[in-house]
Amino acid sequence: MTRATRTRGEWRPAATLPVARIAVDVALAHLDRPFDYRVPAHLDDAAAPGVRVRVRFAGRLVDGFLLERVADSDHAGRLAWVDKVVSPEPVLTADVAALCRAVADRYAGVLADVLRLAVPPRHARVEAQPQVLPDGTGTAAVGEGTVGDGAAAWSRYPRGPALLDALRGGRAAHAVWQPLPGESWADRLAEAAAATAGAGRGALLVVPDQRDVAALHAACVAQLGEQAVVALTAELGPAERYRRWLAVRRGAARVVVGTRSAVFAPVERLGLVAVWDDGDDLHAEPRAPYPHVRDVLVLRAHAAGAALLVGGFARTAEAQVLVASGWAQEVVADRATVRAAAPRVTAMNETGNQLARDPDQAASRLPVVAFEAARTALAAGRPVLVQVPRAGYLPWLACAQCRETARCRHCAGPLALPGGARTSADGGGGAPGAGLPQCRWCGRAEPAFRCPACASRRLRAGVVGAGRTAEELGRAFPGATVRTSGGSAPVLDRVPGRPDLVVATPGAEPPAEDGYGAALLLDGWAMLSRPDLRVAEETLRRWMAAAALVVPASDGGRLGRVVVVADAALPPVQALVRWDPAWHAATELAARTEVGFPPAVRMASVEGAAPAVAEVVEALLGPDALLGSDTLLDPRAVSGLGPPGTEVLGPVELDPEPGADPAAPPRERALLRVPRAEGRALAAALAAVAAQRSARKASDAVRVRLDPPEVG
Repeated sequence: MTRATRTRGEWRPAATLPVARIAVDVALAHLDRPFDYRVPAHLDDAAAPGVRVRVRFAGRLVDGFLLERVADSDHAGRLAWVDKVVSPEPVLTADVAALCRAVADRYAGVLADVLRLAVPPRHARVEAQPQVLPDGTGTAAVGEGTVGDGAAAWSRYPRGPALLDALRGGRAAHAVWQPLPGESWADRLAEAAAATAGAGRGALLVVPDQRDVAALHAACVAQLGEQAVVALTAELGPAERYRRWLAVRRGAARVVVGTRSAVFAPVERLGLVAVWDDGDDLHAEPRAPYPHVRDVLVLRAHAAGAALLVGGFARTAEAQVLVASGWAQEVVADRATVRAAAPRVTAMNETGNQLARDPDQAASRLPVVAFEAARTALAAGRPVLVQVPRAGYLPWLACAQCRETARCRHCAGPLALPGGARTSADGGGGAPGAGLPQCRWCGRAEPAFRCPACASRRLRAGVVGAGRTAEELGRAFPGATVRTSGGSAPVLDRVPGRPDLVVATPGAEPPAEDGYGAALLLDGWAMLSRPDLRVAEETLRRWMAAAALVVPASDGGRLGRVVVVADAALPPVQALVRWDPAWHAATELAARTEVGFPPAVRMASVEGAAPAVAEVVEALLGPDALLGSDTLLDPRAVSGLGPPGTEVLGPVELDPEPGADPAAPPRERALLRVPRAEGRALAAALAAVAAQRSARKASDAVRVRLDPPEVG
């Protein structure tokens, strides 16, 4: 940006604080530290903390951020010069830089990777434009909205008024909030942000997807006015995203609403950080070092002295840890208020009378009680929501007799009908007019299927997709319009309050005007049978999000019905029937504590080629770490870099990735487990091993994740 007035050999150091500490953009673990450079006099004014610079590193020009300027350096040799200040805009604040360092340390990552997540790419044209808001000023005005302060709505929760008082007073309250069914969660979060802004502090609200951003942004604008709120999402173009991000950095917006990419937004005088639906997979960053929004916000609230609000209709085990430890307080309604607001939930086999009326309900996909609930709601002029676990038509096949997954005789891959098949798969190992079942892994046709478990030759759809379900419901209710949301169909923003059937995949359920009259949650066994540690928690979260859109039970329980096609004895079903997510989260946490799974412990997965995984595990636990690994648990005395009490589970061989070279060596995964108090030590040990491998240029890449989502 600033050109030198002399040749490099004539450069003179700056008169004051001539040494700059630079975070170079080099994602090598053994180089994960600041490097000192000399600041030339002609860059003295522009080289301020937080600006982007270019420096020579290992003989080439690389980008970096200037972290601070100091008087002296500990380096004994001659320092290189700061070659260029790319822009005088200080884009990296001191608190965001400290947060990035904390995130990298917690997840055994590299600071350069976290900085790429935190600071968007520069857009020079946008940066050169003055920051002007619609009112012609460069400063956001607060209090231009027309909606009330929310005291009445938050008073439905015993601790709700105290939470608002803490936000108005600028106190660092920590809360885990479960809204009532039918609650406008966006309005409540907007009211919390307005209370924070009224105290002269900023708010950062993070939600899973663009649809939630639109709803929350509209609610915040109604409370605070358009000038005080900025929406940040990854879907914005580079120029618009950078323009909005700069508005936040320059203090022109007090409240930020966004998706995962907004978690590092440089909000001034941060007073509130909030995350909605923290169990959603979209909150987990898919790029190294794989941070989770909830954990980043916990770190940020602690460092900034800000309030934290974790909200969702369901509660995760991680949120339950915050409550159980006393660090956060739960904000929930009393049982009488919950019963008055909740729909009536019916599950399978909950009464003998139900089984007597419909003896085939265990085998039928849509039992009689579900038909009755849908007919009643449609007759009352209300829409009916139908949640289907899968999109498409017939995603995979199973034995019609025992429901065991149908697998290929050659490679044990799952069988499916060829693309576009739209007929029943029952009978004779094939489907008339649809072609023979084919393996989804090797592509071989299976002309003569026989179930290895029960010897049946009949096939059926394992999970009927949303497309097939919409057709079936259209035939069952010929007078009703069937709408589809999610999957291959567009996600509907909202549906009118008329007697329609709305078939939606989990997460794509559109709200209805004045609420749904009933909801049918189909194929519960499919959602609960996935081999995943978080399957019960995730299923309950999906169910409660859909059931919360239904009107409260009325007319003797005939209207406002939710029918879940799953066994009533299952804990997630019991939590849904009673609308008690806190009980389920406490039960889930206790179960994980008993077997030693996150979040009761800290766990890391090490994934890669078998020799590389063995190398990492041996560096952490010592040379004998993998002896006796056939037991899958080897709690030996640690003689390596790992903290005391480190245990290794595995390694186990992983399924080949789609499109992988068949001749490539097999990939393995090992799990490392330590007590929760040793989590930082485990992350530091993993970072040290990564630095060792990076320094000697190890060729086999290893993927390391702390508290990985695929445990189970």
